Amino acid sequence: MRPAAILAAALSLFAAGPAAAQGAADLKGQCGGCHALEKPADPTVARLWSRKGPDLWYAGAKFNRDWLVAWLQKPTPIRPGGVLWFAHAKAGEPRDTLDTAGVPPHPAVDAAAAARLADALMALKGDGVVAPGAFKAEGANLTMGKMAFSKLRGCVACHQEKPGEGGLSGPRLYDGGQRLQPDYVLAYTKDPQAFDRFVWMPRLGLSEPDLQRITAYIASLKAGQ
Repeated sequence: MRPAAILAAALSLFAAGPAAAQGAADLKGQCGGCHALEKPADPTVARLWSRKGPDLWYAGAKFNRDWLVAWLQKPTPIRPGGVLWFAHAKAGEPRDTLDTAGVPPHPAVDAAAAARLADALMALKGDGVVAPGAFKAEGANLTMGKMAFSKLRGCVACHQEKPGEGGLSGPRLYDGGQRLQPDYVLAYTKDPQAFDRFVWMPRLGLSEPDLQRITAYIASLKAGQ
């Protein structure tokens, strides 16, 4: 980070108060070893394959704060095979399986620390990679969204829309409405390589109606409902 950026960040934290400064310090100390908290200046395949956790430099445009606070206190696997699913794949018949027991657990924190970390994460907006207001909830057809997700566009090949139903190589989505902001879902589905040009999720070239209806469907998915 450039000196001017460091000074600006420090002044921002000072103005926000000691709680925000402590949250930022906690985030760097507890999360920075496994997650990218700043956008990589020169992303590479080697960086993507060697990272221990998903990038968080756009977490504030991705997650819902309430979900973050609850999840940090009681983490559950979001990606059944971990951040690199193929590292835990096992050959089998009639199909390959995942060694989920080999995926390292995420550490839990107490309620106060979870709130501080969540606030610090929500401040990471991602340099405009997610456009606010891109998702238009009005008139969204959930039936068509489910059909596109499950049958027509292949999303279910990598993601679970219900526990135990769907693919295992991508993050689960049956709690997508609780975990993810719709604008992020639309932006990432539209162009995953805008977030990391080497990420393996394909850019499908979906139409705007498809993007809107798939996003609406994912936003409707809530665990336990």
